[in-house]
Amino acid sequence: MSFFARLKEGLSKTRKSFTSRLDALLVGKKVDAGLMEELESLLIGSDFGLETTERILAEARQRCLNAQREDAAHFREVLKDVIWDQLASARTPWQMAEKPHVILVVGVNGVGKTTTIGKLATHFHGEGKKVMLAAGDTFRAAAVSQLEKWGERARCPVIAQGQNADSASVIFDAYTAATARRMDLLIADTAGRLHTKLNLMEELKKIKRVLGRQQDKAPQDVWLVLDATTGQNAIQQVRHFHESLALTGLVITKLDGTAKGGVVVGISAQFKIPIRFIGVGEGANDLKPFDPDLFIDALFDR
Repeated sequence: MSFFARLKEGLSKTRKSFTSRLDALLVGKKVDAGLMEELESLLIGSDFGLETTERILAEARQRCLNAQREDAAHFREVLKDVIWDQLASARTPWQMAEKPHVILVVGVNGVGKTTTIGKLATHFHGEGKKVMLAAGDTFRAAAVSQLEKWGERARCPVIAQGQNADSASVIFDAYTAATARRMDLLIADTAGRLHTKLNLMEELKKIKRVLGRQQDKAPQDVWLVLDATTGQNAIQQVRHFHESLALTGLVITKLDGTAKGGVVVGISAQFKIPIRFIGVGEGANDLKPFDPDLFIDALFDR
């Protein structure tokens, strides 16, 4: 099965709750104030967010007025184009910089950071890159062994210390090892953080400072892993982590488990942070680079 087919299947819940209802709303109608209210409820209910919803509908309505067409079929295509426009930041290409290029992976407890890192390692190794993993989640008992298993599966070395070791020290050692072994990429795990706990966020800032002392541009990336099933709570997570760490990318997982995939659009539109990968399943190959064209086509497929 192609990734588009998996993506389409993974977005089936969102497509059923959003696109199918959208088509039902538009049948035989003209674009008027009453329809716009119904559409606003639909988009908000699909977790596009209030601010993004208002922006999308205002722009779509204006384009229809400019074209002097208010029929439903035309409005559907305009709406699709406007939603596509909201994903502009996701079309920013990702490029590796200095070697080792460091990706610091962060997120709250339970979003699947360690599993996501294993899938990222599998992806980059498959592209021929030399990848090393740093087991910086030293607080969760199973995290180190879990990452080591993913390292074996992806054929990537893992630098680890014991449980409760200093996370910054582990990642410091990993960077030194990655430099000595001429690795292309170092992906560093971190312990889950409650985004509202300032002391825990300070520990992540410490890791950034430690890496910066070794290489002034490290970490080159800070990626936040989000669970799409958390909906609007994911937006709060982005806000808090971005304020503290200056995020450079997002990885959104579990899109196959939610009917509110509109959160992808809402986050991209609100924060302008590139979405680097999305996950639509449990398999190692179900995490892929985000392609906004495929996403919109899968979302709006009849």
